[in-house]
Amino acid sequence: MSDAGEIAAGAAPIGHGTLQWRILIGFAAGLAAGLAAYTFAPGAGWIDTIVTYVTGPVGQIFLRLLFMLVIPLLFSALVVGIAEMGEIRELKSVGIRTLAYTVVVSSIAVLVSIACVNILRPGDGVDPAAARQMLAQSGEGAASIVNASSTSELGINQLIAIVPSNVISAMSNNDILAVMFFALFFGIGLLLVQTRRTAVLKDAIEGVFEVAMKLIGIVIQIAPVAIFCFMFNLAAQFGWDLLIKLAAFVGVVLLALAIQMFGVFPALLRLLARKSPLAFFRETREASVMAFSTASSNATLPTALRVAEDQLKLPPRISRFVLTIGATANQNGTAMFEGVTVLFLAQFFGVELSLADQGFVMLVCILAGIGTAGVPGGSLPVIALILGGVGVPPEGIGLILGVDRFLDMCRTTLNVVGDLVAATVISALSSPSPAEPPAASA
Repeated sequence: MSDAGEIAAGAAPIGHGTLQWRILIGFAAGLAAGLAAYTFAPGAGWIDTIVTYVTGPVGQIFLRLLFMLVIPLLFSALVVGIAEMGEIRELKSVGIRTLAYTVVVSSIAVLVSIACVNILRPGDGVDPAAARQMLAQSGEGAASIVNASSTSELGINQLIAIVPSNVISAMSNNDILAVMFFALFFGIGLLLVQTRRTAVLKDAIEGVFEVAMKLIGIVIQIAPVAIFCFMFNLAAQFGWDLLIKLAAFVGVVLLALAIQMFGVFPALLRLLARKSPLAFFRETREASVMAFSTASSNATLPTALRVAEDQLKLPPRISRFVLTIGATANQNGTAMFEGVTVLFLAQFFGVELSLADQGFVMLVCILAGIGTAGVPGGSLPVIALILGGVGVPPEGIGLILGVDRFLDMCRTTLNVVGDLVAATVISALSSPSPAEPPAASA
């Protein structure tokens, strides 16, 4: 375990308990203030003035700060995760099993989420005029950041575009998938070339990771104010109708996450690992609480590693490999949230997605679940990328920002628990080395 993980873990939770209460207060206060304005002063000019010159800019600055940090954090986290595998031979057995498991389980997760949205359709019924007004009033910062991806090609050309011809250009255009591919490729190269100079380079990239995590911790401190602004803007302009639609959105996200957590994961544990799901959830509750509190897979990684070895009794060579990679590459909750959000916003703005479009959404969600930064707000630019690819206004992500923090905490918990499930299953399917005891089972 590198020092970077320990430092990162310490960076995020500073003043955390107080911050969570402040975020809750900001959410409730913004909601109450917006509803009061909508109820007692509907259509008042001063509301537009406040939204245009105060709450709107504050929210957009917060969003831009998060987006600004995604690229360096994503790149450094992926490179360091690959480089810390130790030896390339790990890819022959544990690596292949981990990859296959990640793809299959992520596919199941996205299928569950897309099925929930198609059946329940939480985005239907909103006045199209109100939707267009929302598009004009909020999310301009998000639109400028994802402007290039809104014109990207679909199909095989979109798949080819994942491999960047110029990584600097990909970074400047916030092309998350292309940067993810380069980071994975670069990390493999760093793993293959182990010299004094590459060791220094790896330390430098770990330093980038530490700085990015520290800055994320600083930015999150202004989240209560930003969330107040987001909720005030939404409630003051759209009132109860929008709140009902957001409640439906939150409910569908939580339903999809619950099916994966309490349906799919127990089945995998029982069938593949011969592990009692109740015992597993009891033994991993410390990591679950840490994940929910920090909303960061990266910050929870040290706790997850300790839980895997001390509570689950998994072989260290497997648990460290799976969990280190899984903190970035096995994010079931993030993939599910992205799928639900894209289809919800498509329904909200009246954009009908064909089966081919939904297949594209599913594919990109699976890929993005492998490369989305494991930090609060890390999935937002990826959602905007997918929205642009299927013809939904990317600025629409501004609609769900008010409830994103709570949902981020929930999906991060699923991400971390999913990583521990993966480590348990891969350990059960892998033959222990002579120096290590087999994985314990309940």
